[in-house]
Amino acid sequence: MKRSKKAEKITLILDDLYPSTPIPLNHHSAYTLLVAVMLSAQTTDKKVNEVTPGLFAMADTPSKMANLTKEIILEQIREIGLAPTKSKNLKKMAQQLVQGGGVKPDWNYLESLAGVGHKTASVVMSQWYGIPAFPVDTHIHRLASRWGLSKAKNVEMTEHDLKVLWPEEVWNKRHLQIIFFGREHCPARNHNLEKCLICSWAASKKRILEESRTLSK
Repeated sequence: MKRSKKAEKITLILDDLYPSTPIPLNHHSAYTLLVAVMLSAQTTDKKVNEVTPGLFAMADTPSKMANLTKEIILEQIREIGLAPTKSKNLKKMAQQLVQGGGVKPDWNYLESLAGVGHKTASVVMSQWYGIPAFPVDTHIHRLASRWGLSKAKNVEMTEHDLKVLWPEEVWNKRHLQIIFFGREHCPARNHNLEKCLICSWAASKKRILEESRTLSK
């Protein structure tokens, strides 16, 4: 099946399962969303949502965060993966935002901030500012490969491939739908592709066979 046909069929399934796509990270401003997304790297959204209330109670603006020590920030996010590095980046990012005039819908500006890569910037641009973007994390990269939508070796090329398959007016919700589906129906490990709503017909026979062997071990 051609990739474009797969995309059409996947669209019907995702739109049926997830007609609405609420952002899973709790936030109330562009800045708090930026912080939450940055914290979510190698950490579950659930854990981030457990940590951010305390952090935001102390510092929900760049100026407040910039005034905290790295040690105090670290204490608030200690349960998060890569906490020491993230605490340093949070303080530096806050200082950069204070100097730069806050969060802005500018790709180059956002990606120049400490601890903010293209994926994090894409989430803020798409989910706060409504600017078409297709944030691709390791989970979407994995599913795009599993479903035969992309043969890319990195997330940058996967993003390009997925943007070609779907019109930009749906990018902002499609990436969230794929994430939701991956969490609820298509996990990375111990997944039976033959019984999956999408993998059962989208994955190649070779891929199904390979992962079936992994399951049987």
